[in-house]
Amino acid sequence: MAFTLQLNDKAPDFRLPATDGKTYSLADFDDARVLVVFFTCNHCPYVIGSDEVTRVTADKYAPDGVRFVGINSNSKNTYPEDDFPHMVERMKKYKFPWTYLYDESQEVALKYGALRTPHFFVFDKERKLVYCGRAIDSPRDSSKMTVNDLENALDDIIAGREVDAPLTNPIGCNVKWDGKDAHWMPADACDLV
Repeated sequence: MAFTLQLNDKAPDFRLPATDGKTYSLADFDDARVLVVFFTCNHCPYVIGSDEVTRVTADKYAPDGVRFVGINSNSKNTYPEDDFPHMVERMKKYKFPWTYLYDESQEVALKYGALRTPHFFVFDKERKLVYCGRAIDSPRDSSKMTVNDLENALDDIIAGREVDAPLTNPIGCNVKWDGKDAHWMPADACDLV
C-alpha cells in the first residue's frame, strides 16, 4: 500500500539524472534554506497551466535561499511524451528555474508518496516536511487562481512561523504508474477532463 510523507518526515534521498546532463542527490541541495520538491511532467494540463506561476514563485523566493527541484516519475510507457528526451526539449524551450530530474524507475515517487502532477513537498533546512499539497487552487487555468498555498507556506517558513495550512489537496493528473504499480491509484484524472 502506498502512502504520502507525513509532516516532519525527513526528505527521502534520491540519485537521479537531470536535463542538464548531471546526476543529483538530496545532498546536492544542502545549501538551500528551504527545498521544494515537486512531482511534475511534460504533458499534464494542470502542470502546463501552472508552470508559469511556479516559475514566478521559484524566482521570487530564490533570494531567500529557496530551491526548486522538479521530478518526473511518469511512465513513458503510458505517455511517451513524458520520456527523458522530451524533458530535455521542454527545459531548453522554457528555461524553468528549477532542476528537472527523471525518476524512470518510479522509486522516488513511491518513497515520497507522490499522488498528482503537480504535487509539492516543502522541506525546511533540516529537511523535515513542513508543507505538502498544491501550489495554487486552479492549476489548470491559473487566471482563475484565488489563493497561492505554496507562497503562503513559504512566507510562513521564511518568517520563522509554523505553516498555517501545512496540508492541502494536490490538484492535477494522477502520476502515471507502470502496470506493476497502477493498481493502487484511482482512475486517471486527466482521462476525466
